[in-house]
Amino acid sequence: MRILWIGIAILAIGLVVLLLSDPHGEVLGLSTDRFGNLVYLVALGAVVGSGVLFSGQRFGQTVRTLAIWMLIVLALMTGYEYRYELQDVASRVSGGLIPGSPLSAQDGDGRAIVTLQKGMNGHFDAEVEINGRPIRAVIDTGATSTVLSRADAERVGFDPATLHFNIPVSTANGVTTAARVVADDVAVGGIVRRRLPLLVAEAGRLDQSLLGMNFIGTLSGFDVRGDRLVLRD
Repeated sequence: MRILWIGIAILAIGLVVLLLSDPHGEVLGLSTDRFGNLVYLVALGAVVGSGVLFSGQRFGQTVRTLAIWMLIVLALMTGYEYRYELQDVASRVSGGLIPGSPLSAQDGDGRAIVTLQKGMNGHFDAEVEINGRPIRAVIDTGATSTVLSRADAERVGFDPATLHFNIPVSTANGVTTAARVVADDVAVGGIVRRRLPLLVAEAGRLDQSLLGMNFIGTLSGFDVRGDRLVLRD
């Protein structure tokens, strides 16, 4: 308990200093963010170090225990510093194992970033959740609207038998008609759009659903990096 109170005291003193300082200034020559991190590390080091030193171990055992803890802290710090590179590795692995699976992350402003891996067919497929139910769709920047195949429309809760196919649509195979519906939510990884209008293709007109520009156009940006497509909320 004494060790715990030492750590709490260090954190409390650091918190008071931060509260009394200018949030945009410096504390002891350090920015407030760096000073806060330093207080946290000192408190953690005091708790761990005190626990090891007063554990009754022999000197050699104490040194080994401290070395192990230092390696653990170093590994955690290294992982944090290279977190974006590790996300890229995870994206490649998950994309290879499960093509189209979106890898979600956040930028410095807390906005979602979703990375997709190119499929073996040369297209960017994505697992898209519509009304909470997953389907597979091709990312198509040439499509004005997001279009569902008849099978996918049924899968996400729309009944094609009750829809009116009266909207003309131009396709590579000519002009056809589609029905307009509105999805409660459309999500690709951590990027979600509410009340998004969609089109439902007639039976036999579309083999796979398309995620079009009425979704992609709402993003702050997207770009292709080799075999990866990055979507930014």
